[in-house]
This record gives sequence, structure tokens and C-alpha cells, in this order.
Amino acid sequence: MEISFIIVNDPDGERFTVDRDENGQETYFGTARRNIPEEVRAMEAGLAPGQIRRGLRIMKDMVVAWDAFFERVGHKFYFLEPLSYNSAILYERSGFQYIKGKEKMKWIDREFQPGGELHARLDGGTPFRRPDAHLTVRGRSWAIHDGILGEPWESPKMYKTVGVDAGVSTFTGEGY
Repeated sequence: MEISFIIVNDPDGERFTVDRDENGQETYFGTARRNIPEEVRAMEAGLAPGQIRRGLRIMKDMVVAWDAFFERVGHKFYFLEPLSYNSAILYERSGFQYIKGKEKMKWIDREFQPGGELHARLDGGTPFRRPDAHLTVRGRSWAIHDGILGEPWESPKMYKTVGVDAGVSTFTGEGY
């Protein structure tokens, strides 16, 4: 079983038009084109890349419900692919572990540390590459969305064993 494309936004929250460019064309989560002014506004409001509204912050409750559902239908584990760096960390914190991509996530963490390759690229050249971006999950995620890796983000493959928190943590920064 696989969880595919889950979004839990606050329907009453302010909307950020990061899903459309200035001409109204679909951005496909910033992979085809971007709306930089709206992305900056979203980032400054505390959102992560791709978010059009603030989330409801109920991931842990959702994972409990997913675990209960999958257990009830007789599955011992389930899969997902986080579409962004911040989502991967959120899923780690909710008990998931990696099938594919853990080494890349560890590399990202290591290279965002002072002296690392990604840390050196946090030169303030764009609003998404602030020198302090390495300290938070969202800061790193915006820098990755902005292309700091030098290659497109490749979603890791993750899974959760029903009823088990895998205890995985590839983020050693200060905050979400």
C-alpha cells in the first residue's frame, strides 16, 4: 500500500499563489516554472515550498489513523515518496524510514553544516539562500527548491511499519 499525494491545508488560511506563475500557468510545484514573488511571500509567512496555505499540523494524528487502517486491512507496512525535503523530515519525525534516499538525506545534512558544500552556497544570492537557511528544515527546503543541490530534488522512497516508530533522523539543525 502506498500513500500518494496527501495535502492537509487550513482552508481558512491565507492563500499563496505558488501553484501558478505570474501569467496564471500551473507551476507543477515549482518544477516547470516558478512564481518567485509568491514564493518569497510564502517563505516569509513560514510556509515550505509548494504550500499554498498553512498546514493543519496534524501529521502525527494522520499517521496514527493510517497505521490503524493498514493494520485493520492486514498490512504490516506502507510506502510514500515525499515531494520535498521538508516532507521527508516530517515523515521521519512521524516514524518512517528509508528504502531509498537515506544516504542522500545524510549527505544533505552534512553538506549544510558549516564548512560543507551546500553551506558555502548559502550566499544570499537569492532570497532562498539566506546564510542562516541551514539551521532549519524549511530554510534548507527553500534552498533545495531554489536549486542549491545543483540537480533536481529526487524524492526518497520511505516506508512505515505499522505501530513502529523507526527513530530515523537525518536532520541535525535547530528547528523546523
